[in-house]
Order: sequence, then structure tokens, then C-alpha cells
Amino acid sequence: MSNRSLTHRSKTVVAKTRDATALTLRRRDAKLVVGLVTVGYFLVYLRALGHLAPGLGGYSITVVSGPLGKLLQPALGPFSYTPLARIQLGPVTYLFSFNSVIGFGLSVLVGLNLGLTYLAWRQPKACGIGQSSTGILASIPAVLSGTACCGPVVLIVLGIQASSALLTTFQFLLPLSAFMLVGSLVLVSRQINPQL
Repeated sequence: MSNRSLTHRSKTVVAKTRDATALTLRRRDAKLVVGLVTVGYFLVYLRALGHLAPGLGGYSITVVSGPLGKLLQPALGPFSYTPLARIQLGPVTYLFSFNSVIGFGLSVLVGLNLGLTYLAWRQPKACGIGQSSTGILASIPAVLSGTACCGPVVLIVLGIQASSALLTTFQFLLPLSAFMLVGSLVLVSRQINPQL
């Protein structure tokens, strides 16, 4: 395969993904799906990390000294960063760190995946849902990526004894889940007809 045809195919895939994403963000029903899923996933992500917890009441904001210098300071493990601020809003306490930025990025990808899957479901003739369920199957990595940040916690909750070798594999789940979410976004985008 020549470089020219590979470049052309890459541009076609990017354009198709961009067009399908734009359609998702133009349609009110799909935009609602994207928004609800993004917000819901983000809140669950923060709760799983322990960065969103019940508060003791009251309202306050506490920021560490030199927050920009500590933004990318690792905390307990890979892809885990030190909190920079604590925001207490009555019954809720929120810890802001770079984990919030990562979680928001993953949440947007999950929301877009499920928004595109919703469009594929609403356009069965355009995407061939009757022949193949690629749109639905492509959203599975979006659901599974939630264990990337809290995999060891899931193992503890389930009562499974995990060896240190298994725990070290969890450091690769976050980048892997982001890669899979982008891949599934491309897969579902192929199924959407932006003209409908």
C-alpha cells in the first residue's frame, strides 16, 4: 500500500469521525445523551477515585501553595496525581487534581461513544443494525474503561486476592481504555450517515 493511499484513507476516517461527531452534537436528542452520560460518568469516576465524597457541611475552598508546580506531581501510582484544591459545598467535598482533567477527557469520550451509538440505533437503515451490531458492541470499551482508575479497588471489593504482577497491569488500563474509546468512536462513526 502506498503512502498516498494510506494518507487518503486516514483523512477519510478522520473526516467521517468528525462529521459523525458534529451530527451528534447538532441533534438535540443525541446531545442530551452525550451530556447526561458525560456528567454521570465523570461523577462516578471522581467518586471511584475518592475525589468526590460526602462533606461535613459548610462552604470553603482550600488551595495548596504553588498549585501549578504540583499539577503533575504523582500521588500513589501511575496516572494518579496529588490533589491541588479541596472544594467543600455543603454535603459534598470535591478534590481537584490532574485526575479530574483525565476523568473529564474519558467522560467526554464515553459520552460521544454512547451518543454515536444512540444515533446508530436511531438510523438503523444507515448503519445496518439489522445486519450487524457493531455500533452497540463498540460502546462496550466505554463501559469497561471505568475500571481503569479503580481496578485494584474493584478487586478488593470483590474479595479477589491479586498478586503484585496483576496489580502492575492496572497501570496500562487507563491509556488502553482511552485508546479503545477512540477506536470505538471511529468504528461507530463509520456506521453513521451524517446526511440523515
